[in-house]
Amino acid sequence: MNPPVSSTHLVLVPSYNTGAELLLSTVRGALAHWRPVWVVVDGSNDGSAEAVARLALEEPGLRVIMRAKNGGKGAAVLEGAELAAAKGFSHVLVMDADGQHPAGRIQDFMTASLREPSALVLGRPVFGPEAPPVRLKGRRLSVGLVHCECLGGGIDDPLFGFRVYPVAPLVRVMRRTRFARRYDFDPEMAVRLFWAGVPTVNIPAACRYLSRADGGVSHFHYVRDNIRMAWLHTRLIAALLLWQWPAARRAQRKRK
Repeated sequence: MNPPVSSTHLVLVPSYNTGAELLLSTVRGALAHWRPVWVVVDGSNDGSAEAVARLALEEPGLRVIMRAKNGGKGAAVLEGAELAAAKGFSHVLVMDADGQHPAGRIQDFMTASLREPSALVLGRPVFGPEAPPVRLKGRRLSVGLVHCECLGGGIDDPLFGFRVYPVAPLVRVMRRTRFARRYDFDPEMAVRLFWAGVPTVNIPAACRYLSRADGGVSHFHYVRDNIRMAWLHTRLIAALLLWQWPAARRAQRKRK
């Protein structure tokens, strides 16, 4: 059966040095469930850009956007979202290029977005037994901090990047901050869109944890990026206390 072809919703895959084989597998999986699929190659130098560009020559539902320099996931998503808006698309489903996100759930998430187009549709990850316990504990800390920043629930998991964003508020909120361009993108956008009054829908989705031995790719730098995440939550809590608490309260009242 042919996948749906949409004029409003597209799949957006930011990629940096994912490796040609892994990126092609992820893109082919997405194309099997939805069209169009756009890949933003964020300054890769591992040959994956050339491989996916060749695939685009034979796949009309695939577009490849090349960035000359690596700017981070958030910067790649912003460029893709701005181009999507210019082409008349209203929503982007962002999924990682490393094979951890479930391509088979794309249609479910798109359907939820079509049913409630004003909402940010967030994935709530369901991990298998292979996920390291230390990662799960760190995730619980992030969830707790975001619940503080939102004065309650609404964002079940701030780190899982499998999401459908309404393009207009995403671009508007990102243009208001110089942050949220790298690993801070997923949690910061979830919180700032919540403060901006964007309703949320949370849907469980399986998440594969791929170790390096299993072919997984990660550019997470333990010290640098944990410092970045600590700075993120320091900024968000300060903003909440100084001026965003009325917005957070309004958003929580809308949920009830």
